[in-house]
Amino acid sequence: MAEKNYTEVTLLGKSYMLGGAEQEAYLQRVATYVNSKAAELARTQGYLSRTEDFRYLMLILNLADDYFKAQAKVEELTKKQEELEQELYSVKHELVSSRMRHDET
Repeated sequence: MAEKNYTEVTLLGKSYMLGGAEQEAYLQRVATYVNSKAAELARTQGYLSRTEDFRYLMLILNLADDYFKAQAKVEELTKKQEELEQELYSVKHELVSSRMRHDET
């Protein structure tokens, strides 16, 4: 079983002890991302005048939006990679066939 790593992070102005199988640097990176997303939202008009529950909800929705957009990009790139691999396979096959025809002459 993987050893748990612990690190203290600051999330939304409060300190927390996070633990997980991930490295401490990764946990800090995650916390930094959440804080940067919250800071981005805080710059939008009217956001800070909303209730704390509303602000947390907006933060969660924005993080989920980022996740689904990234997931869609991964799927798009995976499909593109598969298409390129198929094209490469076809070109290699064509090259081998051409060499065989050339060798027969």
